[in-house]
Amino acid sequence: MKKANTTNAQPLCPSAQPEMAQSLVFGVVNGTVEEPRVGYLAEPQLVTDEILALCDPVKPTEVFRFAAPCAGSGCKHFDGSNCRLVERTVQLLPEVVDVLSPCSIRPSCRWWQQEGKAACMRCPQIVTEIYQPTEQQRQVAAPAD
Repeated sequence: MKKANTTNAQPLCPSAQPEMAQSLVFGVVNGTVEEPRVGYLAEPQLVTDEILALCDPVKPTEVFRFAAPCAGSGCKHFDGSNCRLVERTVQLLPEVVDVLSPCSIRPSCRWWQQEGKAACMRCPQIVTEIYQPTEQQRQVAAPAD
């Protein structure tokens, strides 16, 4: 696996897609369908075809959490200065850990930079693919108008 550089000038979005430029894997989805929990890698890995092939036959976003440089105004969750996705996450979702999980992207993470510990205490429950979302999860994921 190819080690990723997490010292980008732009903050990293911890809710990225694998096809985004400079995307990297920083977590693996564990837990159950009802209560997913992300386990964080000691070192994020650059997204490669080989890593994506490990997920076959399911979507990579069902198996991994991805980060990539924040798209800023190119993202439906960005309001020009803040990430509204993490704001809604902190406002609407409960904390799921008692202590900060080890996270290799934290120093570069937009969510950490914007919301601090409150974001990290909720982050392990954030997964891209939710097939039967709760009302809270729908509200969190809904982009700002």
